[in-house]
Amino acid sequence: MKLVVGLGNPGTEYENTRHNTGRILVGLIEKKLDKENNKQKIKFLTPDTFMNNSGRAVVPLVKSKKDLKDLVVIYDDIDLPIGKMKISFNRSSGGHNGLQSIIKALKSEEFLRIRIGIAPRAPSGKIKKPKGEKAVINFILGEFKKPELETIKKLSKTVVLALETIFAESKEKAMSLYN
Repeated sequence: MKLVVGLGNPGTEYENTRHNTGRILVGLIEKKLDKENNKQKIKFLTPDTFMNNSGRAVVPLVKSKKDLKDLVVIYDDIDLPIGKMKISFNRSSGGHNGLQSIIKALKSEEFLRIRIGIAPRAPSGKIKKPKGEKAVINFILGEFKKPELETIKKLSKTVVLALETIFAESKEKAMSLYN
C-alpha cells in the first residue's frame, strides 16, 4: 500500500497556516485521486500529532523496507518560493522538525519527500525569507493570504501528477518531470 503523509498541526487554529501546507495539500490531493478511481491502493495520512511528533503517527504504518519505498511525505519548505515544489529522496530533514521526527522514528532517510514552497518573493523574483528564529516561527505559523492559498490549490494539480508518476512509473521519472 502506498502512503502519502501531509505534515502539519491538528486543530482549527492551525488550519490555514503555512506550516500546515502538507495537510492542506493531502486534503486536496485525496479528493482528486479518489475521483479518478485510482487502481493503486493509496492511504492518506494527516497525523493527529503535532508537527514535531509526526514520526509517532507514521512509524506504525511503515513496517518494512517496501513500506519505506512506498512512503511520500509532503511538507512546507521556507527555502522554496510559494507555488514551487521539489521532489527529493534520501536527504536530511533540512531543519524541518516534522521531517526530523519521521526520520528519527523510522531510523531512515530513504523515503520520498515533496517539498512545497511557502516563501514570498520580492518584486525582483528573489525569495524574501524572514530573518531570525522568531520571525521565521511567526511566518510559518501565520495564515496564508487568500492569493497564496489559491497558489497552493493550483499547485495541487501538479502534485497529483507527480504522485501518479511516482506510483505508476518511478521516483526518478517524477523528479525529472517535476523538479
